[in-house]
Amino acid sequence: MNNLNHYYDLYQQRAKELAAQIAKAIDGEYAAIHCYKKLETLAPTKRERQIISEIRKDEINHYNVFSSIYTQLTGHKHSAVITETCPNNYHSGIDFAFHDEQETVDFYLTIADSTSNDFIKESFKRAAMDEQNHAVWFLYFLKTQR
Repeated sequence: MNNLNHYYDLYQQRAKELAAQIAKAIDGEYAAIHCYKKLETLAPTKRERQIISEIRKDEINHYNVFSSIYTQLTGHKHSAVITETCPNNYHSGIDFAFHDEQETVDFYLTIADSTSNDFIKESFKRAAMDEQNHAVWFLYFLKTQR
């Protein structure tokens, strides 16, 4: 019986850690949604505004999926907060976005690898692929701004 309690405690601890990671992902998506709205208005061309708008739509989708997962895991909704400040200058903003997207890829893959839940695993793998694609676009914008 003591072994069962130990395994249950480990399971509970891992569930809390996963929920904390997902809450951090929700906050990151929330911040990106707001930042990319700002970048969209600062973008120098219609094409860049359209691409940033599409990226922002992906972030909104990630936010909604992660929020749903969090609610299912914990039984309550996470109140997202902006933890990073988006630069007010377009070039600085896309540089910031590029680095943030790249770091997020690794973070999401770590979350995907840490769970046996197929839906969570696939949701975070898909989001990681999207984030990598976003990073490529931001890198392209940085390259064309020179």
